[in-house]
Amino acid sequence: MRPRLVALFLFSAALPSLTAQVFMLSREQMLTYTQAWKGDRFPDGRPKVSDKLLKKMDGLSAEEVWAVLPGEGYQNQYEGGFQILHPEKKLIGRAFTVQFMPLRPDVAGPNEADAKTKGLRDNGNQRAIDMLQEGDVIVADIFGKIEGGTLVGDNLATYIYAVTHRGLVVDGAIRDLEGIFPIQMGAYFRGVHPTPISKQLMITGINVPIRIGNATVMPGDAVFGDREGVYFVPPHLVEKVLDKADETHIHDAWTQEKFLKEIGKYKSTDVYGTPRDPKLKAEYDAYLKRKLAELKEKESKQ
Repeated sequence: MRPRLVALFLFSAALPSLTAQVFMLSREQMLTYTQAWKGDRFPDGRPKVSDKLLKKMDGLSAEEVWAVLPGEGYQNQYEGGFQILHPEKKLIGRAFTVQFMPLRPDVAGPNEADAKTKGLRDNGNQRAIDMLQEGDVIVADIFGKIEGGTLVGDNLATYIYAVTHRGLVVDGAIRDLEGIFPIQMGAYFRGVHPTPISKQLMITGINVPIRIGNATVMPGDAVFGDREGVYFVPPHLVEKVLDKADETHIHDAWTQEKFLKEIGKYKSTDVYGTPRDPKLKAEYDAYLKRKLAELKEKESKQ
């Protein structure tokens, strides 16, 4: 069963316990589905990866994230093939998920009635956009729709950047690219179209599990976007990814120093990926231990 249909089934079954709108995880459900995370949370239960960890993620590459997640059983957290607003800028933040579907009146009617009783604005992209907080990355599943699948134009993109200081990932489109381009935000989208977002779309979930291409995204995932594409990192694995990346950076620095400063002394296989000579391996192990200790000391002072 497709993820968006699974989400629709699960959340419709849980309607009596919802407190904000139809098809939205309750705090208790959020805690259940993100139970591996032991850190801070937003009031609704969404995991809140610390600003310190998010800042450190800026030094990562997609390959360094990949080095950890598949080995932990997370094979479906990356999606590429986007158009990227500013490829030179990374997009890092906490996932705020939104799910759209083609309009169906017998679903939209009760949904809108429920939203109205709770003082929420009418069905549309701004219902979710108005809920964003600093550090959020809005991640929207518009099922790849281009014409009429435009999450934002330049005005709402400006609002998103002003509030979150981050950006957006949309399996759909944007509009007003000429107006959006000057905004120094990270943005990943499938296409561009001049049409506004269609009235034939309806929001069926906010901060629920969604599908972005080949990736399953949970609210509170750490979003990591670079020139290649976007990774959605489960919160409880962020520190493990960063620790592994520290080792990779140290390994790469030592390896390249050997190649550049001792030209001709070693063949590539003597040094990379693991030194074959026991003495050289001992030299690297000592270097790694020293550099990791230096990093730990530096971070403890920050």
